[in-house]
Amino acid sequence: METSLPTRSFMLTYGAILGALSVVFSFMLYTMDMHYQGGTMVTVVSVVLSVALYAIGMYQYRAANAGLMTFWQGVKLGVGIALISGIIVVLFNLILTRVIDPETMAKATNFQREQLIENTELTIEQIDAQLAAMQKFQTPAIQAAFGLLFSVIFGFLLSLLPAAILRKSEE
Repeated sequence: METSLPTRSFMLTYGAILGALSVVFSFMLYTMDMHYQGGTMVTVVSVVLSVALYAIGMYQYRAANAGLMTFWQGVKLGVGIALISGIIVVLFNLILTRVIDPETMAKATNFQREQLIENTELTIEQIDAQLAAMQKFQTPAIQAAFGLLFSVIFGFLLSLLPAAILRKSEE
């Protein structure tokens, strides 16, 4: 039978670890001036890191609970880990974009503009209008809300597989 204290403890522990590793990864990208570019490799590293920490947290939780963990306990644990790490990452990104590198948003906008010019057939006016519309969503509050929402949704989706693999209930 699940108790809430161990669940919260595992969420906090592995969420903090994932958050710290994500901050280190983000800071590494910043030092290489790649923090505003994104890309496939950044996404792959983030997904692998997340799934690994969800799986480790679930495995440790199951081990601490007499080898038992239902599928939904695993999913709940994964979402909790995602939420805690998401809070840490959102706070770091706010510090990064407001204190460490206040030009991050301008760099990101210029990078997106160059990408759109190279890869689309939109006119310069259409590209500038699109970027101006996107800038309305770059306030700290909206960025934090979208960051946390993104963390929870993808935490749910990415925790489904390890929860399915690691689930074990009383027979």
